[in-house]
Amino acid sequence: MTLSAPTLTLNDGHTIPQLGFGVFKVEPDETTRIVSDALDVGYRHIDTAAIYGNEAGVGAALGASGIARSDLFVTTKLWNDRQGTQSAFDAFDESLEKLGLDYVDLYLIHWPAPANDRYVESMKAFEQIRESGRARSIGVSNFLVPHLDRLLAETDVVPAVNQIELHPAHQQPEVTAFARANGIQIEAWGPLGQGKYPLFEEPVVTVAAEAHEKTPAQVVIRWHLQTGNIVFPKSNRRERMIENFDVFDFELSRTEMATISALERAGRVSAHPNDVN
Repeated sequence: MTLSAPTLTLNDGHTIPQLGFGVFKVEPDETTRIVSDALDVGYRHIDTAAIYGNEAGVGAALGASGIARSDLFVTTKLWNDRQGTQSAFDAFDESLEKLGLDYVDLYLIHWPAPANDRYVESMKAFEQIRESGRARSIGVSNFLVPHLDRLLAETDVVPAVNQIELHPAHQQPEVTAFARANGIQIEAWGPLGQGKYPLFEEPVVTVAAEAHEKTPAQVVIRWHLQTGNIVFPKSNRRERMIENFDVFDFELSRTEMATISALERAGRVSAHPNDVN
């Protein structure tokens, strides 16, 4: 029997699997095989983006899986140079065609790209896409509090999610507090520090891993789940996909959660959202 991830409810009433599979930096010619493996392991939430160049490979894996569309949750994203009204409509049509789908479950503005000053206009276009039924939910990625504040002030949309870089060393407390106060779910990308921050060597992580007979990666993923984050680690290796999904048979204690949360040190390993345009 295939295990299934728990779900969270978005502010529009739709549900989202809390543990998913990301395909950032997955080569296009490898994507179909890798996503097929992930689906076989039990993942039902797949996160891609136009800029990744692998939407077609994701779509091929979904189409060949035999899994009912209603059992899948598919996210893709609008790249910065397509922000605007008509350009967003066109980009969405292209993504949908590459994925081979009639709708996506979640469509995100990939970065605020504040120098371009088009994310408000783009969100208004997203609202029309949602109303058409071709995107069930709409949201943002890499938005900071000022960007979110402006969206709430200038549109009728409260994003369903904000997908941000988040791991124990970089928890973005201001962004997460704002999101939770406004009913926006937090999705964590780079949830394991992208290999650029030595989370797996932190004693509080390794001690918890030993105590629960789990790996450090499983402990960090479990920390995300118990924190309330939506998380999608990526791996090209089937055995690691299985490991990352095997996190539902243990629970971190309150003390373990607190000591891992205490690793916060604003350890961003990616570009600052205001600098990506």
